Amino acid sequence: MRPEFGDTAGAIFAVTLVVDMPITKLHALDVIAFAADSAIQDARTASPRVPLSPEAWAEVQIPRFADPPPIAIDVCSDASVEVASAAADRLTEALTQVGWTVRARRSDEI
Repeated sequence: MRPEFGDTAGAIFAVTLVVDMPITKLHALDVIAFAADSAIQDARTASPRVPLSPEAWAEVQIPRFADPPPIAIDVCSDASVEVASAAADRLTEALTQVGWTVRARRSDEI
């Protein structure tokens, strides 16, 4: 799988992963934290994140009201696109191990 590279408000470099399932942002962050053996930071703020390494973290974007899944997981880094990509690969593997199906974002998805 080759994830799509993009940007997010919180980082210079980001790789977006997609999960096609109905899940809340908080539950998604909980699963990501569990799979990554990490903890949610800033859980009660508008910008919670899960650290994946010293230079990478995951943020969850949920659909707008009345939009169906998918959810987007932005794996972010301020260091480099290679750091974000490596963290995304590790997270994809970890989420697959807990039963999630993760894919790259399609061009028709925002």
